[in-house]
Amino acid sequence: MLSSEANSQANDIKPSPGLYEAGARIAVLLPLPLGSAYDYRVPPGLSLADGDFVRVPLGNRRAVGVVWGAGAGDVDPAKCREVIERLNVPPLPEPSRKMVDWVAAYTMSASGAVLKMAMSVPAALEPPPKGPVGYVAAAQLPADLKLTDARKRVLDAAWAPHQAADLARLAGSSPAVIKGLAEAGALLPVPLPRFKPPADPQHAMPGPTLSGEQAEAARAMCESIKAGFSVMLLEGVTGSGKTEVYFEAVAEALAQGKQVLVLLPEIALSAQWLSRFERRFGTRPLEWHSDLSDTARRETWRLAAEGRARVVVGARSALFLPYPELGLIVVDEEHDASFKQEEGVIYHARDMAVVRARVGAIPVVLASATPSLETQANVQAGRYRKLHLPNRHGGAELPEMALIDLRRHPPARRSWLSPLLLQAVSETIAAGEQALLFLNRRGYAPLTLCNACGYRLQCPHCTAWLVEHRGIGRLQCHHCGYHSSLPDKCPSCDAEDSFRACGPGVERLAEEVESKFPDARIAVMASDTLSGPKAAAEMVERMANREIDLLIGTQVVAKGHHFPLLTLVGVVDADLGLAGGDLRAAERTFQLLSQVAGRAGRAEHPGRVLLQTYQPDHPVMGALISGDAAQFYAEEARARQESGMPPYGKLVALILSGEDAAQVDKAAALLARSAPHGEGVLVLGPAPAPMAILRGRHRRRLLIRVPRPIAVQAMIKDWLSMQPPFKGVRVQIDIDPYSFI
Repeated sequence: MLSSEANSQANDIKPSPGLYEAGARIAVLLPLPLGSAYDYRVPPGLSLADGDFVRVPLGNRRAVGVVWGAGAGDVDPAKCREVIERLNVPPLPEPSRKMVDWVAAYTMSASGAVLKMAMSVPAALEPPPKGPVGYVAAAQLPADLKLTDARKRVLDAAWAPHQAADLARLAGSSPAVIKGLAEAGALLPVPLPRFKPPADPQHAMPGPTLSGEQAEAARAMCESIKAGFSVMLLEGVTGSGKTEVYFEAVAEALAQGKQVLVLLPEIALSAQWLSRFERRFGTRPLEWHSDLSDTARRETWRLAAEGRARVVVGARSALFLPYPELGLIVVDEEHDASFKQEEGVIYHARDMAVVRARVGAIPVVLASATPSLETQANVQAGRYRKLHLPNRHGGAELPEMALIDLRRHPPARRSWLSPLLLQAVSETIAAGEQALLFLNRRGYAPLTLCNACGYRLQCPHCTAWLVEHRGIGRLQCHHCGYHSSLPDKCPSCDAEDSFRACGPGVERLAEEVESKFPDARIAVMASDTLSGPKAAAEMVERMANREIDLLIGTQVVAKGHHFPLLTLVGVVDADLGLAGGDLRAAERTFQLLSQVAGRAGRAEHPGRVLLQTYQPDHPVMGALISGDAAQFYAEEARARQESGMPPYGKLVALILSGEDAAQVDKAAALLARSAPHGEGVLVLGPAPAPMAILRGRHRRRLLIRVPRPIAVQAMIKDWLSMQPPFKGVRVQIDIDPYSFI
């Protein structure tokens, strides 16, 4: 959680002066893991301003960076090299530059590494290409063509034309494979149409009729558009119409000529959201996520930089696009852990959205049915304003919720569904309605072991069991991507055909359901069964068209979807998220189960939710059944406050990793011996991380807890500065950690 001190720090970053004429020294920040900018001299015939993109010499090569202010002047004039040229690109806006500095300081990252996120599409800085060329598989392959596995994957993916880089990514191959197939005549070049952006949203189009509660919340948000920086929490029960309410603020920002950014936690959520946006504004917004083609990324970046991208909806990285006229940010499902970036520059997009709003003097709306404890604490402290929608829209009622105590009503042998849940599914399908079975576990089984000796199939690069994906016939590590086929015999005891799947994933659950309901139309919706937003949209459309009777899904089905005929939600393992040492385990489980429960009964048909659990007395289960979220959050807040944990204290994780376990242990021990001390400062560790080996690197963790007023970044910096360089060991700093693996 960002403290009031941190919020004010974001506002204290001062812009650099302005115009630099020939001979002036300037600082140029490069998108490299560098802590500071380099001095360059403005050449004759050129004038530059802060934010300009420039090409500069760097060693024996050229690099593109951004003018970051006046030069420091501590470089020998004879060694200060000249800028080569200014690029024909709109300058990086002042709020974007302020945000780069702030994020770097807060996350203790190199400024250049943060800048790289704002310059994530280098091709967008260069003149546009003459026209994209795609490649498609030839109808008749050359007779002498040798087909390797990589070539087969490319040809399978090339049924439709794709640019070379996109085709390589889709097929999981290298560009050299594409080039070789093209030279052999197996791939044919075809011209591709240039990227055509959607039309501008029509802000004057009438929206739906709002209830009194909705209209009041929308009015408050619209009034904030001209009022400078503010943070509003839009809290509403599932189905209360939060999206339509903040659409009114989007329309107001557009009417004032401003750009709008909407952040969604998962791209799978965008399917129905995009349709709702198009109905409201007559067109689709521009999208920003990892599944975009290279051309779409280039054009979207340019449109954002030129102010022509009026509305952008995207994942967390969309926050770093260079918006010159940004007037509103919306963070939908603000509580979602997917907003935390765990690699590279480690940041929380929700918190950085607040920073971006502050440095740009604009409002930000945080929307959720189950707000994070961090956001609620900011509301209670008076830093954020709360707008509340306590009722479902259109008279729909919240679903009836009940627990199934698996100790009293256990599933049959080799089954995962209680007779009570099976009966409810049967009744729902017989009534011509739809059911959802929720299990937040991908694949067929989370663990495969040898029946003869107990050997468990583990990833060779991570401390993780291999997950069986029976549909595609392979075992896979969900942490590093390693995959293999199921061995014919046990590597430990040589027993043949001895491996047994343990526990259910969604694929195994589907197998059980198909045997119990052979006439039902069943589908599985998980992140690894959806190839992208298009596949998610098709699945949503099938549900809306009543082509599916029973949907089985992971967390991608839990949020943002509206299925009018879905009247039953069955949670197969409500206890799944409660295990482990995560301090937010109870909060996250409550949020996730509340969200998935909210899929039921959203229209005129009443809904019900059944939660299978071995812990019916757990506070999370009690809160879900009683509907008393306020009491649950109050108890969570009290426990965190007593232990000094976030949001009432501050945590920092130091993760040391390396290929040599002994070197990592030695470095961790040295760090621990010089750990900072002081009132309220607690250093835990070092200890092996729960994921002790990840991608072949051994990992050790130290966790630092301090009272919130302490400037923890300065303390960590001083601590690390006392250590000699650790050969072969990388130290990663995670301010406000969310993941504890």
